[in-house]
Amino acid sequence: MDYRLNVTYITFGGYVEVHKYRYLYFVVMFTVYILIIGSNVTIVCIIMIHKNLHEPMYIFIAALLINSVLFSTAIYPKLLIDFLSEKQIISYPACLLQWFSSHWLAVSDFFLLSFMAYDRYVSICNPLQYTTIMQRTTVYIFLCSAWILPACLVSVLILLNAKRKICTFHLKGILCNSSVQTLQCARSLIVNIYGLILVTFLLLPVVFIFFTYSKILVVSYRCRGVRRRAAQTCLPHLLVLINFTCLISYSLILDQLELDSPKTVRFIMTIQAVIYQPLFNPLIYGLKMRRIYDHLKKLFCRMVLCLHTDKSQCFVS
Repeated sequence: MDYRLNVTYITFGGYVEVHKYRYLYFVVMFTVYILIIGSNVTIVCIIMIHKNLHEPMYIFIAALLINSVLFSTAIYPKLLIDFLSEKQIISYPACLLQWFSSHWLAVSDFFLLSFMAYDRYVSICNPLQYTTIMQRTTVYIFLCSAWILPACLVSVLILLNAKRKICTFHLKGILCNSSVQTLQCARSLIVNIYGLILVTFLLLPVVFIFFTYSKILVVSYRCRGVRRRAAQTCLPHLLVLINFTCLISYSLILDQLELDSPKTVRFIMTIQAVIYQPLFNPLIYGLKMRRIYDHLKKLFCRMVLCLHTDKSQCFVS
């Protein structure tokens, strides 16, 4: 703690050989960060520009990719700074902010995935009512609730923990998440109860997602004509859901096993957790969603044409 500035600093103790491999860590993670920003922003821009992608399904995909950009921006800059710093520290308010950002966006992703599942359910199981149900106003309400409601829920959790006194200033990880509670002098019963309620509440979107996809599978099995359509549009969402659920489950388990997990294993798995999901989403939607893939292919061909021809002719074509 810095008493002169009256600011509490937390030390990250989860880095492995950072003084030896600092430049390697920095180059690798900086490259990954650029790839994450570039891939996600590219697909979001494609969805915004092309009118044939202005449909609820693609709007939800764009929102999910925006979350990936925000999540990476909340994590990567601090990681890059720590790799080049002599001491890996963070102020306690900044640590709480990082905790809030990561959990807010994670909860938001669950809501967005549930809305995407509902959109596919209506489209496949009630196609005649799709335009009536999934109106623009409905989509906007879904988007606002996917961002505002999780922000409110996580804010309460962060505020409850911010009031708690901390007695230790050393985190065994490299990020600020729910493991910050291990710094507190004593666990709060109210915080534990609210955390349990929050986790239980998050199970509702998961149950809803599996329910809607089970209904879609039943309809697809009965009607051969919708099987291909269901596979093309639902498979990417299912892959993203499975990947995201596994990462969240692993993160929760890792926090609980913080005292027992080897430092190297924890460091490697944490790095993988912050890499996979932001890179996995644009890769899946870019390759598996036919319309997005077609626009990406045209964009790539246009870029290749620009490299081999005069720029004026490129823009004319």
